[in-house]
Amino acid sequence: MTEPLRHAPDAAVLERLARQAIAAMPALFRQHLDGIAIQIEEFAEQEVLDELGIEDPWELTGLYQGHALTEQSIWSSGDLPPIIRLYRRPLLEEWVDSGVALDALIAHVIVHEVGHHFGFSDEDMHAIEDGLGS
Repeated sequence: MTEPLRHAPDAAVLERLARQAIAAMPALFRQHLDGIAIQIEEFAEQEVLDELGIEDPWELTGLYQGHALTEQSIWSSGDLPPIIRLYRRPLLEEWVDSGVALDALIAHVIVHEVGHHFGFSDEDMHAIEDGLGS
């Protein structure tokens, strides 16, 4: 039996859950995720929120930054590796508000951000999720 959490999970716990979510993905996807960094931050920086047109920092739980696989080439060898940023405080707020298990919530956000790595838009991913429910 797992000991119940008595305090808000820290960045190390969220990173571990994110890495577990990636490890649970099919090998076909995992083989393309080796170079992706995972960073845990309390909130998105104001510059990021402005760029995305988001006013409330509590609304952004994760962000993929980097070139999608469909946009990568040998000529982009000097670029920084792709990064999945998870925003701890908004994730914890959603976890409490939704009642969804934290590992399931982190997995959902990771899958969404990995979708951007593979070149899917938000609309593509919503269509895929809607199709899974039918």
